[in-house]
Formats: sequence, structure tokens, C-alpha cells
Amino acid sequence: METKQILPLHTLRIERTRATLNRVFLLVHSLMLLALLYYRASWFFFFLTSHSHTWTFTLTWFLLLTSELTLSFIWLLGAAYRWRPVSRTAFPERLSDDSQLPGIDVFICTADPAKEPPLDVMNTVVSAMALDYPTEKLWVYLSDDGGADITLYAMRKAFSFAMVWLPFCRKYGVRTRSPNAYFSKEIEEDDGLIRRGEFCSEREKMKFMYEAFKEQVRSANEMGLIEDYKLREKAKADHAPLIEVIGQNGLEDHDKMPHLVYVRREKRPTHPHNFKAGALNVLLRVSSSLSNGSYILVLDCDMYSNDPASAKAAMCFHLDPTLSSSLAFVQFPQMFHNISPTDIYCGQFREVFKVWWYGSDGLNGPNLSGTCFYIKREALYGTAPGLDLPKDLIQRRQWFGHSNELLRTLRSDYKCNVENALQSNGLLQEAHLLASCNYEQGTKWGKQVGFCYDSVAEDYMTGFLLHCRGWNSVYYDPPRPQFLGSTPNNLNDCLVQYKRWSSGLLEVTFSRYCPLTYGIMSGHSILHTMCISYWAFLPLYSIFALCYATVPQLGLLNGISLYPEVSDPWFALFATVFISGSFQHLFEVLHTGGSFRMWWNELRIWMIRSVSSNFFGCLDIATRFIGVKRVDFGLTSKVTVEDKVDQYAKGVFDFRGAGLILVPVVTGSILNMAALIGGVGRVIVEGNYSALMLGDGSDDSVQSSAAMWGQPNPKNRSLPAIFFLSGSCAGVQQHSDASSAVLAIFFSGETRSPLLLSSPVTARSSDKDRSSFSPPVDQLVFFSGRSTSPIAALWFLHDDESSSAAIRTSFFFVLF
Repeated sequence: METKQILPLHTLRIERTRATLNRVFLLVHSLMLLALLYYRASWFFFFLTSHSHTWTFTLTWFLLLTSELTLSFIWLLGAAYRWRPVSRTAFPERLSDDSQLPGIDVFICTADPAKEPPLDVMNTVVSAMALDYPTEKLWVYLSDDGGADITLYAMRKAFSFAMVWLPFCRKYGVRTRSPNAYFSKEIEEDDGLIRRGEFCSEREKMKFMYEAFKEQVRSANEMGLIEDYKLREKAKADHAPLIEVIGQNGLEDHDKMPHLVYVRREKRPTHPHNFKAGALNVLLRVSSSLSNGSYILVLDCDMYSNDPASAKAAMCFHLDPTLSSSLAFVQFPQMFHNISPTDIYCGQFREVFKVWWYGSDGLNGPNLSGTCFYIKREALYGTAPGLDLPKDLIQRRQWFGHSNELLRTLRSDYKCNVENALQSNGLLQEAHLLASCNYEQGTKWGKQVGFCYDSVAEDYMTGFLLHCRGWNSVYYDPPRPQFLGSTPNNLNDCLVQYKRWSSGLLEVTFSRYCPLTYGIMSGHSILHTMCISYWAFLPLYSIFALCYATVPQLGLLNGISLYPEVSDPWFALFATVFISGSFQHLFEVLHTGGSFRMWWNELRIWMIRSVSSNFFGCLDIATRFIGVKRVDFGLTSKVTVEDKVDQYAKGVFDFRGAGLILVPVVTGSILNMAALIGGVGRVIVEGNYSALMLGDGSDDSVQSSAAMWGQPNPKNRSLPAIFFLSGSCAGVQQHSDASSAVLAIFFSGETRSPLLLSSPVTARSSDKDRSSFSPPVDQLVFFSGRSTSPIAALWFLHDDESSSAAIRTSFFFVLF
């Protein structure tokens, strides 16, 4: 008798061609970087032992060498993402019948109705309720940290609307189940697989009911449900716990409706609330007493479900016996519905979700990304895969607290009774206890149990510790986006968001959980540790980017040479590093569906963020270490402002509100402009234009300088400009290449595209003074007016020995 073959629930494909190309590139590029570092170090130690050079000159070279070593180290960490990229395919239709599926709890967090409009939050809630999953096994929890009555009122209205919206979606096979997204589309391509005569009339009726629902929420202000600013701020920081199961009265009449729960945890000014991680841990405890779903879907309040099949797709991995024992979570990409065609702020995180997460999935899996992931409840209880919780009741209380109901849910034989959860006042009272601000005192919540409190980047730290305990993860990126959110559409919100992430990452970097050391000591794989460590060290790039935005320019103004002449044979290495890194970044952009414009925008916004958001993130950590302040969560506004949306759609930078955070950018730009004008001024004042072309007038001075040093011709020993860090958008944007020593940004008017120029550089040689020779080359990038493409890039050389100036054109190019 033949045995029936069981089809796999998913497949994995290794991108072998891409992996091979990546590894070859990484090897070649690493060798070139080593050569450049050797050259910089050899000249630095020569200057260090030579008494003919001042301490200022030596310090300048030391700063550049330190920056190049650090940036090279960061690049090496990020190179691990490209070692073994893989892709996956899931087959939800192969799952067993719905009765065998485990329970799922959906966690959604909101904190301020002024920044996160209740109507948008309710669209996320309704879309989560409409997941294609057995309704009796689906519970949706909303955490309201703002303690706003408008949110509770909107939830009740949303539940009433969902009672008619969900049957409509199921009947006509609607896949876009966020009502706002569904009715906002001019052409609805997935109105349903079923087409009946009554569909159009039903759709219009449903649209009318949705408009009525929106009006009810918007009119809450007239009902006195929206407090003024002072009352709202007080309520956010000081309120009692409140838990309500929406629509529980008469639920028997609500056939095929998931359960909806409103959770307002207790907050007092005297107790730390631990931001989003604290809210998630309260939901974790409260849900354990009500539904105790085996798996948890975490969503941001603006990240609605765009495909109801995501739950079953995640179960294809969680229920696979070859993976399930050690699989902690399935991560879906974050994608956004309001991305403009130009995407000047690079809000779609192309490199993260189209390159890095594919690569980390080929190792031990991606890290948590804050939202859009299905995580196993057991993995959040602080144990390694396959290990049981402590048997001793006292020890369990030390871990999880004194709630008997919570401890009862930890038993392996525990089965949740939904009817008891809805009808028992005792369970609701216990849930209020679990949501109190005193419950976690003396326990391991936020340390070993639940989401971690040691960083505002709770997702990053929690995911890292899960991997260190032996858990794995999976990244799944299906053709249709499973979730869609909203990305900031102005520069200030974008930079504030990145500043918060930078602060959170650095909190982990400078803690005892530093990924590079803690990961290796935990027995974690080296390559995967490198991937996670890349994020932790990435904000430090800002310090060295600012170094390159100031040191070469000050050296130029003071006549200190730092970089080699263009005619130097070593310049070929510069060019090769720059071209290879730029090509690799451009190839990845085009390969992942991007364009030349996207490539350029990534270069631009990377530098802006590096010297602004990341820099202030470093300052946050520095002030925390000296006891000045605690890192703030910095909630990003989700409010839609029409004029900002219009500017973003046109590709025009919106600088409103981004004053202080842009100070380093503007300061560096002014310094670069001063250096450029000062160098060009020398050429104009001295009036010597005889050496415009390469090869005139500098060879003798080069040879005399080499002879004085007792070294080989510096044309054969010239030191590279900033070495290129390739392998990502960070690579090109870090601009450690043969033709650029520093990148700075200058804004003027309504920016559209950058104009590329290079600043003058100085090379000195004298028979009387054994001064240095290493002609510097500094590239300046600034934005001017409505320039639409970068133009000429020039090299300048000033020769003091002949008391003449020369502008030497080394290359000229135009990009469109």
C-alpha cells in the first residue's frame, strides 16, 4: 500500500549566483581596503617618528586614520548580510483544517490620539479583525497608553462597523480589508473573486456606512471626548488601569466575530512605564489570562493588514516540525502606502527589507523589526528552545510575579476557556492586577521575560537576546505586501525617528549586552553576530562622518596636505574602490526594483541622517552616561498634513521644524564652502592658469619632497582619500573612495538634486622646510536652488614652492 506523500508547507531557495558574486566582491574589496589602510598607517607612523612635522599635522592624520579604521570595521560587519541570501515561499493552502490551527493574539499599541489619529488606529484594528483565520481563535488587543476616552469610544464604534464589514469582505473575497484603504482606491483590483449583481449596491452601502463611522469618530470632539492639551498630557502619565472586552454583552448574536479587547494599563508619574516595551508586556500578561494564544502578531497602530492570508502564511513556518521547535518569530517586511515616486526621504527602507533581511535569513534569521511579526508566546518567557520553565513555584513567582492565574497559564496542560474568560468577573479583575504599575516590581519582566526594557529599541534588543538563547527566525517577503503603514513625509519627523533608533541602538552597544561580545560569548554564530552588531555600531558612523566634514577642510585652510595627487599611480586604487562600491550599490538598487533616482536619493539622505540624527543619538547616550537625562521615546506623528503631503509628492524637502537637528549639516556645509572659496580665491589672486592640464609643473616638487624625506617617490606611496565602504547604501554614502575625502551638504531654497563640486587642495614642498606632501582631494556636495543634476567635478592643486597656483582637471562628468 502506497504511503501518501505530505507536501511541504514552505520552500527555501538559496540565491547561489548572488551569493557567489557577493563573496567575490567582498574578497576583492576587502583586499583593496587593506591596501588603503596600510598606506594610511605607513605614512602616519612615518610622520609620527619624524620630528620635522608639527603635532597639528600628526593629529590630523591620526584622526583620519582612526576614522578610516572604524568605518572599515563597520563595513566589515555589514558585509555579513551578503554572505548567504535566501528566499522563501509559503503554501497556506496546504495547512490542515482550521480546527487544528493554534490561537493568535494581535497586539496593537497607540500612545497619543493627537499624533496617532484614532480613525487611522481603528482601520488597523478592523483589518486585524478581518484576518483569514478562525474567528474563535483570533483575539485583537489594543493598548492605549494615552488613556484617551476618544480611543475607547472609537473602538466601540469600530466593533459595530466590523460586524457588517467582515461579512462583506468574506462574501466577496475582498483582500484589502482596511476600509479606508479599500475605499480610497480609484480602481479596486481585488474587489473579489466573486462577482454578483448585488455587489455594486452592497459596496456603495458599505461605503456609506463607513462614512457614517468616520463621522462618528470625528464628531467625538463635540461630545467632549477629546481633552485639551494639558489634560491630555496629565492623563497620559497618570491613570488607573481599564480593561474592556468590546461587545461582550450579547456576543452570541455576533456570529463569526473575533474578540476585541481594550487595555489601558496603569501609569503613575512615580513609576517607570518603559514606553512601548512596557505596553507590550502588559498585553502579554493580560492576554494570557483571557485568550493565551500560542502566537502573537505585533502591529504598529498605523500598520494595517493588507492581505488576510498573512496569519496562515506565518503558520506555514511555525507549524513545520523541522522548524517549529526553535523558531521564535516570522518577520514580514514593513511596507508603506504613502511612498511618493521620488521618495526623497528613503522611507521604504529598501536596503533593510530587500537586501539585509534576505541575507540574515540565510544565517539564523532576521532580527525583530518592531512590527509585522508573528512571535511564539513561549519564546518570550525567557527560556531556550526545548527547556522548561522553572518547576519551583517560588522561582516562577520571582520570574513572572504573584498572579496565580498567570502562573496557571504557564502549565503545559493548561487550556484556555474562552467562555469563562468573557463571563468571569474574577478574570477581568485579575487582568486589571496584571496591568497595574506595581506588578513587575521584583520580577524578571523586561529583563529576561517579555520585551526588554534596557533600550528604547526594544525590538532590536529583544530579537538579539532571543537569538542568543538559541532561537531562530524566518523572513518571508511574498509578492503582495502583507502589511502597509505610513512613513514620515517631512524631514523633521524622518530625522526624529532615526534619532530615536540611534539612541536605542547605542543603549545596547554600550551595555553588557553589546552584540559583538555578548553574542560571541553566548555561542552565537559569528556571521549572524556580525549582522546584528552592524546595527549596534552603525550610529557611531556620524562621529567619523563629521570628522571628514571638518578635518580635511581645516587642513586645507591651514595648508596641511592629507591626500595624494591625481597623477599618483595609487590613485588607480582610489578609483577602483570608488567605482566598485558605487557599482555594487547601484546594482542592488536596480536589482531590487529601484532606479537611478532612488540610488541618488539614498546617497543624499544617508549623509543627512548620518551627521544629524545619528549624531544627536550619540549625544543622547553621552548625556545619559553623565546622568543628565534618560533617552526619550520620541513618538513620530502620524497626522496627515495636506501641504506636507504635496511637497513630499513633488520631491521637495520640507525643513519646517527641523532647526536644531540640522545644525551639524549646515555647519559642515558652511565650512566646506569656506574651504572651497578660499582655495579658488588663491587661484584667482595669484592668477596662474598655466597648469590647467595634468602633467605640468608638479613632478619636480614631488621628487624633491621625496628626496628630503628619504622615502620613495610619494607618487608611488600616496595615501588614499577616505576609503570606500561598500556593500550597502552605507558604502557609497560613506564616500571612502578615491575621489572624495569628505562629503558635506548645503541646502538652498527648495532642493531637488545635488550639484557636485570638489574643493581645492594643497601640496607643499620646500628645500628649507621638510614639509609633508600628499595632495588632498576633497569633494563637496551641496544643494543649490532647483538644480536637477550634478555637474563638473574638478581637482585643484596649489603649489607653494613655485608661488603659483594651478587648477588641474582630472575628470569631468555629468549625471542626470
